[in-house]
Amino acid sequence: MKSLLCTMVLVMAMAAPLAAETRYDRNLEKAVVDIVASKMGNIRGGFSYKEVPQLVVLPEAAPTAPVPVEPRKQASNKDLMPAVERPVSRTVF
Repeated sequence: MKSLLCTMVLVMAMAAPLAAETRYDRNLEKAVVDIVASKMGNIRGGFSYKEVPQLVVLPEAAPTAPVPVEPRKQASNKDLMPAVERPVSRTVF
């Protein structure tokens, strides 16, 4: 009975540091945010989340003269080779 009680106390003593919260410094966080924001400078976006950016519309170019299309050449079968499957090795290493 004593060994069970001692074991429980030992387990609780070992678990106590795990249950403790990590100390959090809000002043440190604010300082880090200020430093990072100052280094970012003007690379941040220039639009508000409510504003919709206006897209740039290019003026339409004057229509150009159409380029004459060359007639298609008909493919001849004399240039084609028959598809042949190569033999597959059945040896497995």
